[in-house]
Amino acid sequence: MNYLNLGCGRRFDPGWSNVDFTSTGKGVIVHNLTQGIPFPDAFFNVVYHSHVLEHFSLYQAEVFLQECYRVLIPQGILRVVVPDLEQITRTYLKALELARTGSQEWAANYEWILLEMYDQVARNHSGGEMAAYLSKEDLVNAKFILGRCGYEAKNLMETAQRQREQLQPASDKVEQYKHLLKEIYRLFRYPKHRREFLFHLVLGKEYTNLQIGRFRQSGEVHQWMYDRYSLAVLLEKSGFKNIIQCTAAESSIPNWTSFNLDTELDGTVYKPDSLFMEAIKP
Repeated sequence: MNYLNLGCGRRFDPGWSNVDFTSTGKGVIVHNLTQGIPFPDAFFNVVYHSHVLEHFSLYQAEVFLQECYRVLIPQGILRVVVPDLEQITRTYLKALELARTGSQEWAANYEWILLEMYDQVARNHSGGEMAAYLSKEDLVNAKFILGRCGYEAKNLMETAQRQREQLQPASDKVEQYKHLLKEIYRLFRYPKHRREFLFHLVLGKEYTNLQIGRFRQSGEVHQWMYDRYSLAVLLEKSGFKNIIQCTAAESSIPNWTSFNLDTELDGTVYKPDSLFMEAIKP
């Protein structure tokens, strides 16, 4: 049985073929997935990708799903996981109504769900406002956020806490001096930094626009969102049949939960804000 995990990040099973845009672990194949899938036709029994499709434009998403179709054998299974637009929207409407009644708890939840809806589309730097929000020392709605976003939110919160604990008092001048020395070292040590210095020198204030443009094309931002209806329509358009919505633990893939891709070892959901769908190549 040949299984393929696309855009695997650091969460993958070594018994699968694992592909990502960058090297994320031993055995992971580095490939730009906007340029197709680097395998022959009808090669895999299962193709899986989680929180990848939303990073493509609608046109790119359709081409990508056609590639998934191509590399699957007849009766092969495609499993797609994306942020669930319907779930986010329903939570937003609930938070809006309860915040308007004066609930401080839901006012905080409203602030978060609005970030969840728009920040990954609108951000101009890595992590965006969501990362800044999660780095706060006293999050009154931490339980709500963890219930929605699971392990990734927990990891960011814990990282921010460790950074706060490791901070050492130092004068602003000392920190500025250290930063200047680092930049000078980078300038002379690495050709890339010399090139960036020249760009900054020539472009002046326009250099910021160059940085934003680079980031917007880096693949971090979301290009589209899906609900169970729109994703089913797109899958059907790409040739798939028997399209069904699943839970994180449900699947037509044999021994699915043993791979711990959508669930943790204790059975909790890795990304609770997700829509899980499967389809068959006829």
